[in-house]
Amino acid sequence: MSELNVVLVEPEIPQNTGNIARTCAATGARLHIVKPMGFTIDDKKLKRAGLDYWYLLDITYYENWADFAARNPGPYFFFTTKARRAHTDAIYPDGAYLVFGKETKGLPEELLMAHPDDCVRIPMLNEARSLNLSNSVAVGVYEALRQLGYPKLSGRGELHEHRWSDTE
Repeated sequence: MSELNVVLVEPEIPQNTGNIARTCAATGARLHIVKPMGFTIDDKKLKRAGLDYWYLLDITYYENWADFAARNPGPYFFFTTKARRAHTDAIYPDGAYLVFGKETKGLPEELLMAHPDDCVRIPMLNEARSLNLSNSVAVGVYEALRQLGYPKLSGRGELHEHRWSDTE
C-alpha cells in the first residue's frame, strides 16, 4: 500500500494548514504537524479551510523536530527556497516525507545544513521570495504522487452531457 507523508514544521497560519489538510485528505497523504503551532487545533479558520474532509485525514502531532525524527525514519525531502536542485529532479519513494517550514521563515537553517542533499526547490522567479505554503505542499504532493503513479487516486471523472435550451 503506497503512502506519502506531508510534514509541517511549526505552521503559523490556520488557513494554510486547513488547506493542506484538505490536500492530504483528498490525496490519501498522511499529515504530520511539528509543534509549536501559531494557532490552536480548534481554530475556526483551520476547520473552515479543511471543510468537511477531516474524517478522511490521518494526522499526527509532535512536540518538536526531535520527537518527529525519532518516530519517523524518512526518507525526508526538505522543501526550501535555498535548495540547489528542483523538486522534479528528486525521486520520491513510497513512504517519502515531504517537509515544509513555517510561513515566515521556512525550515531552520541548521536542519537544512544537516541534510543538504535532501533539499529541493520549487522553481520560481528570483524576485519572488516564496510561494504560499499550501500551494507549495500541493505542488510537492502531486509531483510525488505522479512519480508513484497516483496510487489509490481516481484518474477519471464523469462529465454529464448538458443540453442547452433556448431559454438559457
